[in-house]
Amino acid sequence: MEASKAEEMLDIVDVRTYLGIEFGSTRIKAVLIDSRFHTIASGSYEWENQFVEGYWTYSTEEIWKGLRVSYRALATEVYEKYGLLLEKVGSIGFSAMMHGYMPFDQSGKLLVPFRTWRNSTTKEAAKQLTSLFEHNIPERWSIAHYYQAIVNHEKHVDQVDYLTTLAGYVHWQLTGKKVLGIGDASGMFPIDNLSKSYDEHLINKFEENLKKMHHSVHLKTILPKVLLAGEEAGVLSEQGAYLIDPTGSLKPGIPLCPPEGDAGTGMVATNSIGVRTGNVSVGTSAFAMIVLEKPLAKVYPEIDIVTTPEGNLVAMVHANNCTSDINAWIKLFEEFTASLGLEVNREKIFTLLFNKALEADEDLGGLLSYGYFSGENITGISEGRPVFVRQPDSNFNLANFMRTHLSSAFGAMRIGMDILKEEKIVIEELVGHGGLFKTPRVGQQILAAALQKPITVMETAGEGGAWGMAVLAAFQASHSNCLSDYLNQVVFADAPCVTLQPLEKDERAYDDFIARYQTGLEIERVAVEKLRS
Repeated sequence: MEASKAEEMLDIVDVRTYLGIEFGSTRIKAVLIDSRFHTIASGSYEWENQFVEGYWTYSTEEIWKGLRVSYRALATEVYEKYGLLLEKVGSIGFSAMMHGYMPFDQSGKLLVPFRTWRNSTTKEAAKQLTSLFEHNIPERWSIAHYYQAIVNHEKHVDQVDYLTTLAGYVHWQLTGKKVLGIGDASGMFPIDNLSKSYDEHLINKFEENLKKMHHSVHLKTILPKVLLAGEEAGVLSEQGAYLIDPTGSLKPGIPLCPPEGDAGTGMVATNSIGVRTGNVSVGTSAFAMIVLEKPLAKVYPEIDIVTTPEGNLVAMVHANNCTSDINAWIKLFEEFTASLGLEVNREKIFTLLFNKALEADEDLGGLLSYGYFSGENITGISEGRPVFVRQPDSNFNLANFMRTHLSSAFGAMRIGMDILKEEKIVIEELVGHGGLFKTPRVGQQILAAALQKPITVMETAGEGGAWGMAVLAAFQASHSNCLSDYLNQVVFADAPCVTLQPLEKDERAYDDFIARYQTGLEIERVAVEKLRS
């Protein structure tokens, strides 16, 4: 038996393993790490949001099915590799896509189907609250969803007893604790940087405004308690253990760390929680998180102000759309190869097509695409209409086609990042993570050109948020005082990484592309107006 395998077995037996589970937009992933932060087992469950009665949603049945399936796959891998039943771990952490709307009544009943971050139905509420607070309230935020429901006179609002996010909901059901990590909480309601909790002044403003609308609420009583990374967040109950593992192998009593949002786990997974650092997470959505030295000079509707899991201010440039359209085209190529009778796995198709993008013309053949599966706040697009456009004389080849889609995936985010450049925000390091970076160099090189910054990708880039959540669970179990020191001195002390500098010719090409992208947005607006389901 290899020494490393023996050490891993000992970690499992001595309960020095840590479990992170993240509910992403297209996949629920469970990751088990050992005492050296290596992934020793994982499991996943593919899912997709559904558009039901005007809202993007996931059913609660699928939430729990996905949790059980992903955990069962992980536990099975542990048994097959080590011959051990997974009964206990050192700590567990849950994370999920941020924002959205999950309101419950006093009995714990979900009052309306989960409204995800992807919904762009709260424009009126977001605009009014941004004006009232003098603080940007994006359409995705929980408070915008809640206020819009009040404005719309939805019947359920008078019954709301508790309001939380997806991560907060899962954690509550498993522990009985109505708590939330500060990073995720900062996507529900603005955070006071000094108190590290909800901004009391803005809560008072909100409640006074509701009184004028003949609606009364004590907002703090319906929001989850805010916790910082490392703080106690409850233990796994018997009911919770059964919800995760109906076989009964997983035992109750395991400590849980504060549940976090996918933005926070991305910061942890890339060691980007110090000032002047940042990370770019790419998946169904794309967002850049830049840790600020000081507040921005003014309010920008394109920039969210959230926090790190330690509570430090972060400028978040969030684009609702990134890889969905690319994945749809890859699926088309899969169907084509299957129709030819060829057995080509998806990963090989991704690798082949992504690398083809490096052969593109400097002007991308004049091609243009908008991978908008949903509305896009940064560019002012209200609904999703994926669009691909070319002129009759465009150089329409595979390389230009792929490079255009990859460039477009970062388009909205680039527009938001240009605002931070105007604010003279110093960014010393940007780290990329997410599945798009599994193909070496390609996405990394295009992102470097788009943001005109060196982009670092760590060996853990493909692990993503579930691994970052497992690290947060390990941090809690360590009883260390400072998360940034823990990451720098323990987790990432010898982490291998690759940094790519932006190429001057690529920067010029991307500048030309983004000018074409912005000019062509009217095409997208017309598509929204004219193409109705």
